[in-house]
Amino acid sequence: MKPRIYHNPRCSKSRATIALLKSRGVDMDVIEYLKTPPDAVALTGLLEKLGIPARDLVRKGERAFKSSGVDIETASETSLIELMTAHPVLIQRPIVETAEAARIGRPPEQVLELF
Repeated sequence: MKPRIYHNPRCSKSRATIALLKSRGVDMDVIEYLKTPPDAVALTGLLEKLGIPARDLVRKGERAFKSSGVDIETASETSLIELMTAHPVLIQRPIVETAEAARIGRPPEQVLELF
């Protein structure tokens, strides 16, 4: 599998992560996840590769989350995954994925663990 980055071009961390990987010669697929959001199966796979629960992938400061009425502490994995699928702006970014693992690029250098 070719590495891929779930990217938001408006995000400085996302742009910095792409620049860092390109400077290291990493050839990757860029997925603008707001235009092409991952479905529930893909998101579940990303969470497994990241090794984190869904609550740690949710951007809790976003308006879509605040207006959802979801309690992050009591919500099920399934309901949080459904929420992020319906509102991809709630997904932390950027995420770099390889066949074996994934990392969130916060800070961007964290994704270098994959290579």
